[in-house]
Amino acid sequence: MTLAFSGWHGAAVLAVFGLVMLGVGLAVSRGGNIRDSMSEYYLAGRGLGLLMLFFTLYATQYSGNTIVGYAPTAYRMGFGWIRSVTFMVLVMGGYLLFAPRLYVLAKRYNFLTPSDWLQKRFNSRAVTLVGTLLMLYGLGNYLLEQFVAIGQGVAGLTAGIVPYQVGVLFFIVIMLVYEWLGGMRAVAITDVLCGVVLLLGIFGLLIGSIITFGGLGVATEYMFANAPKLVAVPSREASTTWLSTLILIMIGAAVYPQAIQRIYSAKSERTLKQSLSRMAWMPFITTGVVLLIGLIGVKALPGLDKMASEQLVGMMANAVAAQGPVFYGLMLLLFAAVIGAIVSTADSVILTMSSMFSKDIYARHIAPSASEKQQVLWGKVAGIIVVFLLLLIAWNPPGTLYELFILKFEVLIQVAPAFIIGLYWKKLSRGPVLVGMLAGAILAGWMTIAGIRTWHGWHVGLVGLALNTVICVVGSYLFPAAATEQQEVEEMISL
Repeated sequence: MTLAFSGWHGAAVLAVFGLVMLGVGLAVSRGGNIRDSMSEYYLAGRGLGLLMLFFTLYATQYSGNTIVGYAPTAYRMGFGWIRSVTFMVLVMGGYLLFAPRLYVLAKRYNFLTPSDWLQKRFNSRAVTLVGTLLMLYGLGNYLLEQFVAIGQGVAGLTAGIVPYQVGVLFFIVIMLVYEWLGGMRAVAITDVLCGVVLLLGIFGLLIGSIITFGGLGVATEYMFANAPKLVAVPSREASTTWLSTLILIMIGAAVYPQAIQRIYSAKSERTLKQSLSRMAWMPFITTGVVLLIGLIGVKALPGLDKMASEQLVGMMANAVAAQGPVFYGLMLLLFAAVIGAIVSTADSVILTMSSMFSKDIYARHIAPSASEKQQVLWGKVAGIIVVFLLLLIAWNPPGTLYELFILKFEVLIQVAPAFIIGLYWKKLSRGPVLVGMLAGAILAGWMTIAGIRTWHGWHVGLVGLALNTVICVVGSYLFPAAATEQQEVEEMISL
């Protein structure tokens, strides 16, 4: 008997998951002044221990795109998508370029948002505002990606019984409510739950796919016979694009604003380093497993076009579930895992956007004398407004998940010199940093609008970053900061 996911069973999973999230938010909200203190609400009192920090980093880094988007990309690209494993490993290297050093300074100067570092380092409202806007753009794009993933995940994994728009709207409301109640503590606790379920779910799908469709060897033989380009050696330009993707994501993902806030939230520098060292192993058992699922799907569901392949995970899950009640139960677990991955990433993005609107826009430019309670309130309100503006876009998504995923890095990565070079080089001055960020973002944005996604194999975000970095370095030599300012910076960044 052929089974599809029951609408009632899917709705039950959604309801249980939502109630758990709401319960976490309600429990955490009883913890005193959480909604009256910026540090308590947005950074969990700067006290996240090893377990919670690890899982909140993991759940933030591995989003709904990891399952719903990466497997279809592997389906279309074949073995070339092994880059997804390597670039996630390199993200940890990107963190280590600056995270431990930034953590020490964040503790010393009580940074709350990523923009606090820009203001402290460059003492320029213009640099801070431009950096804030670039990061908010990246966050908005990332959040849009999660909304699209929610809709596609729910629609695919319930065989269309739960409509795309219903899934998006339901979980937006759930996230807003429990995050409003519990802030970062609620997000971190739910991230632990979601991270565990994510690992169980993707391994369940892998095992079920191997049993149902055959393993990697069978799929590889099929590709050699019917789709040789999926196993072919990449061309020179494809190899350049591969390298470009590694660099783009290594740096871009490391400067995610929500990831930087988790650096601030660590209980100690040792806790931060231990969490990052353990995170270095997770690509092999997360993106690596999803890669295998996508490759198996080439034989399991051949001939899907680009947009149809975006539903690959849902179709494979339904095929596995049709084998009997055991697999049906495993795929319901996967259903929860997909939703958990999406929600645990989206809630982090919403929280960080709220904090940046609160501290970097409202308190810094609109109401400098506002109390912390007022700042938290207006940050929440601004976050809700942005969420529902993005919902209008997510209602009719503009492209595939991978295209959305790449787009945000082209602009977000332009803040990297201000963070990485600025942490080590005292001569980096505010004028060149401002011009560099603007020039890099404008160049990358113009090329993207013009339909140029790569230039001789290099992503336009890296082309913009190259221009940005040259302006920062050469400009700082041509127009150096005053000697007294350089001395202040040297004292600031010294550990």
